[in-house]
Order: sequence, then C-alpha cells, then structure tokens
Amino acid sequence: MFTRILSAAALGALLIGITTQPTKAAGNWANSNHVDFLTFSAPVALPGVVLPAGTYTFEVPTAMVSTGLVRISSRDGRKIYLTQYTRVVSRPYGAEKVNVTFGEAKAGLARPINIWFPIGDTEGRQFIYN
Repeated sequence: MFTRILSAAALGALLIGITTQPTKAAGNWANSNHVDFLTFSAPVALPGVVLPAGTYTFEVPTAMVSTGLVRISSRDGRKIYLTQYTRVVSRPYGAEKVNVTFGEAKAGLARPINIWFPIGDTEGRQFIYN
C-alpha cells in the first residue's frame, strides 16, 4: 500500500515537472532566421494595433517559416505587439530593396502595413485585416 502511494506521488511529480518545462516553440523565436529591425518615422498600423514612430523587431520563427507566422515586438523584444499568421507571398521581380508595402488610410490615420518582405528573402508576409 505504501509503495503504491509513493509510486503515485512520484508519477504526479513527474507529470507536473513535464508540464511546467518551457516549450520548444518559445525557443524557436530566439533562434529566428528571419529577423529585421524596421524603423518608421510615422505611426503605422497592423491588424488590431497602431505602432507609434520607432524601431520594431519583425521576425519569423525558424521552425515555422512556411506557415507565415510573424511576431512584431519592441526593438529590445520586451513588448510583443502582434503575433499573427500571415499569407506567404512572392517578392515581385525587381523589388529586392523593398522591406514593406503600405495600404491606404484616411487622412490623419496610420497607414497599414500590407506586406513585410524580410531582407534577403524571396517571400514576404502579407498581413490579414478583417
């Protein structure tokens, strides 16, 4: 009886230890192979958020390059503004130096970022607005 209680307690402790370990996905952001620091001189919009002028980190996790997952955070990475799936689109021929394209906005509103093209990549990430 005592052995069963000890076995159950050990199994419970093992399960708690497994569930509280950091996930592998969190590490994928730290090892992103598509990371750009983009600076905007005016406010810009993304789905559900407006970013004031400043420098931001745009990144795609290494393990999810083909899924279109993107994260935008502050330059130092302490504040995450957006994590969203995007459409993966081809970079237009002759647009090797284009980092972002913008959509239209009414006067006085921040222009929405339409597509982010990671520097040196042949594909971009098109943001989805509802």
